[in-house]
Amino acid sequence: MRDRFRDLEGPMAIRKKDVVLMATVSSFENLSHPTRSELRQFAELFMPLFQASSEEARRQAVAALSQCENMPAAVALFIGNQPIEVAAPFLTASKAISDDTLITIARTHGAAHVKAIVSRDALSPKVIDALVALRQAEPRPSAAAPAEPPAMPLSPMPAATEADQEEARRLAGEEALRERIRGLAGHLGRDDEDRLGLRTLSPIQEALLVRFARTREATHFATALADALSASRWLAERIMLDLSGQQLATTLTSLGMGFLDAVFVLEKLYPHLGEVQHNVSRAFLILDALDPEECHARVEAWRRADSYTYNPQGPAAAQPAAQPQAPAHRFTRQAPLRDLKSVIRAR
Repeated sequence: MRDRFRDLEGPMAIRKKDVVLMATVSSFENLSHPTRSELRQFAELFMPLFQASSEEARRQAVAALSQCENMPAAVALFIGNQPIEVAAPFLTASKAISDDTLITIARTHGAAHVKAIVSRDALSPKVIDALVALRQAEPRPSAAAPAEPPAMPLSPMPAATEADQEEARRLAGEEALRERIRGLAGHLGRDDEDRLGLRTLSPIQEALLVRFARTREATHFATALADALSASRWLAERIMLDLSGQQLATTLTSLGMGFLDAVFVLEKLYPHLGEVQHNVSRAFLILDALDPEECHARVEAWRRADSYTYNPQGPAAAQPAAQPQAPAHRFTRQAPLRDLKSVIRAR
């Protein structure tokens, strides 16, 4: 009878410890920024209670702690060393576990723990390198296969098949990591400098445009811009006479000028674009809103129209112009630029 009563007392004591364990975990969850002494007290209370609790209570406690952002390193290592059916949620989702702890767990446990670590949403390059090195350090199953005795070929087949499946799972996990890294690298490392087939400023042309903008020499700037566009000076002046700066911003974007240099040019030629809005200048906002492909198409359309209307090799150019008409022609083409210079000087 006494033994039976003691058997009845056992589950009740375990249930009490389960309640204490969950109460300890709940109290720790409510600490948004635990102090060093609170972390130490939790580590001292948690481990003995965890070992004395039931399997279900352990799983619930680990699932709750996997959502905590702060945790003692000793507790994180302790939970990570538990069997995979208990430690899996923590290894997969916890943000409180450090890279060194993850690497230690991966090196001291089997493939199940490594698979749980690999399934995390984010892995640092340090952890990825450690996992790849760990896999490369493992002996290949094919090297151990010839050592099996040739007799009874049916017996080693299940082991070989299981090893192949395990190897395939590891390779799949590693390849998934690599594909994810390649995807991120392809997204972040897109080459914006590839301008094959596009009209592009030479370093000298870009330097001249920046210099003439700095000194506000509109005449020289128009000459350099016409040379960069391989177009008439008339087109360059028309672009510069757009006081909103939109046409010049479109042209500089199409020609591939550096973003900061283009901002500088616009701010110097059009002082009102230097006004700050949302911590950046208006010139910055104009350039940032432009689409390079649309800029290329628009500038090429301007150049085509310019080639139709201004052709220095045409019949009119072949015949010498009358002497009185030459000054009038020069005056007509230089008047807009004088207007631009007067606008630039009026800050």
